Amino acid sequence: MAVGTLWRQGDILIQRVESIPSPARKLKRPILASGDSTGHRHQVEDRRTARLLSVGQGRAAQLFLEVEADEASVVHPEHDTITLPRGVYRVWRQREFDDAGSRFVAD
Repeated sequence: MAVGTLWRQGDILIQRVESIPSPARKLKRPILASGDSTGHRHQVEDRRTARLLSVGQGRAAQLFLEVEADEASVVHPEHDTITLPRGVYRVWRQREFDDAGSRFVAD
């Protein structure tokens, strides 16, 4: 699988990358994004298969997912499951822009 390969699930985009920048800190729960209006989450189904890391703080934080098992599933109740093979991924939240600036899209 080539670096740069993309997957989309609702308002998140997952891109295969070569490495995770340092310093990255491991997050306690593998939740890639939470819906503001529905409370639904984009999350790793089995936390033993992957770990979620963050570089930076707040809105400027960059998320990375490291699949440590042969594969990991990213689930959301309103979208098809994504199965990712072992590797390193960048997780992007979709944004929308207007005259007031940018904001994350709520799924």
